[in-house]
Amino acid sequence: MDRWAWERLDPWLEIRRELPIGAVLCVIHGPTAGRRWEASAARKQLHHAAAAAGIRRRFAPHQLRHAHAVEMAHEGVPLVVIQRQLGHANLGITSVYLQDIDSSEIIRTVHGRPSPTISATAGLQMTR
Repeated sequence: MDRWAWERLDPWLEIRRELPIGAVLCVIHGPTAGRRWEASAARKQLHHAAAAAGIRRRFAPHQLRHAHAVEMAHEGVPLVVIQRQLGHANLGITSVYLQDIDSSEIIRTVHGRPSPTISATAGLQMTR
């Protein structure tokens, strides 16, 4: 991860240290705090976030892997590095990720969005 990503992850890791031992991505409120965040709950939350962002098409978490691969390719990251980042044993699988995706459309959309106006850690403060 680059420095920008770590700067956004560090506040979450500070909060996570205060919760019971468990998965890094976990429930943070309620009686199940500290327990693993179930895949179905993650998909539901992602669906709501996509709807709030105005995405009208069906959206699945796996599409984020494809978008990530396309973004790295657009930035000039070598295919073999993208392969390792995605954990693919076969370079052909990574190539499939980059086929039939209009990367310019995805990148224009991502880069055309306004910058956030609040801190990435807003709302992550735990009340004690």
